[in-house]
Amino acid sequence: MSQMKQSNSSAQLLQVKDLHAHYGKSHILQGVSFDVGRGEVISLLGRNGSGRSTTMKSIMGLVPPSAGQVQLQGKELAGARPNTICRSGIAYVPEEREVFANLTVDENLRMGEQPAVPGAYRWTVEQMFDYFPRLKERRNTKAGSMSGGEQQMLTICRSLLGNPLVILIDEPTEGLAPKIVAQVGECIKDMRDKGVSVVLVEQKLAIALKVSTRVCVMGHGNIVFEGTPEELTSDKKLLTEWLAV
Repeated sequence: MSQMKQSNSSAQLLQVKDLHAHYGKSHILQGVSFDVGRGEVISLLGRNGSGRSTTMKSIMGLVPPSAGQVQLQGKELAGARPNTICRSGIAYVPEEREVFANLTVDENLRMGEQPAVPGAYRWTVEQMFDYFPRLKERRNTKAGSMSGGEQQMLTICRSLLGNPLVILIDEPTEGLAPKIVAQVGECIKDMRDKGVSVVLVEQKLAIALKVSTRVCVMGHGNIVFEGTPEELTSDKKLLTEWLAV
């Protein structure tokens, strides 16, 4: 039987409670619940179609939830507009990247800047260039002419410059070269060390397990397991049932 565990974090920053969402008549999320403490990295794992990306979009207000709660530091955000959610302290890095193609790297980064909410770490453009030196080399290049990997770096950095309390990152390493994958992994670890909470959707299990403090396995629009990376890898039946291809 699948295992469910509650976080023992003493101060939950983000709480998702009984979240439901639909695409038309299709009931995609069927009561998703999890929480994230400050400086935690929570990975949402599962097969394609399990509801991971829809969970991220529902938290962000891009797919309005039909029921449930999304609370950031106790403030209810479910049903709010995406720009309100962003200004409250949640950033989103979509799988599609969605850079401003006709703007330069510098201009894209500036578009992401906003005042930090109380308690948030304050990021700088120079820190972004330290993480990804290639962006500094191409700072005057229009984003639309960059490679997919460069665009992924840019999207992560643009989101961080909004000084979020929580950042939602959807499939950041898909299609990237190993060197860039390693850079993204180190960036996520540094976010965690600076107190930023991360909710990560990642298809590559090895990467997710390496950077996560906890993992949530999704299946059929709900969470069927929550625990540490070590607990997940020790449960061979669970891995076969919910994650094996």
